Amino acid sequence: MRKIALVALSCSLLAACGSGGILNRERPDEFAVQRQAPLVVPPDFSLTPPAPGAPRPTEGTASEQALDALFGGPAARSQVETSALDRAGVAEPGIRTAVGDPLTNTVAKGRVTRDIIAAPEGDGQGASAVIPG
Repeated sequence: MRKIALVALSCSLLAACGSGGILNRERPDEFAVQRQAPLVVPPDFSLTPPAPGAPRPTEGTASEQALDALFGGPAARSQVETSALDRAGVAEPGIRTAVGDPLTNTVAKGRVTRDIIAAPEGDGQGASAVIPG
């Protein structure tokens, strides 16, 4: 009895795949596809081969590509931004070398800031909050 039920179920499932089922989908006609003409370089377009190892002229350097990706390339500055930059002024060219100079004036930020800067690097597993009392 079980075998007959299993055969009947199998036949009904196979019949569902027949006409109007999964196998009869609309398919494109593979013989109706047309071939496109090959791409041709126009005769008035003069191309010169690149020098070996030279960067491509349209790509630029990696740093320029990164800046363009991050900031969108050069853009016109608004009047407010131009005014703010004019008021801020320009940093001195040697500012990075003068930072570590012992004659450079600094502002004391306090013991907490000094402790934070002097703290060893780590993943934060041993970090704890100490409330000054």
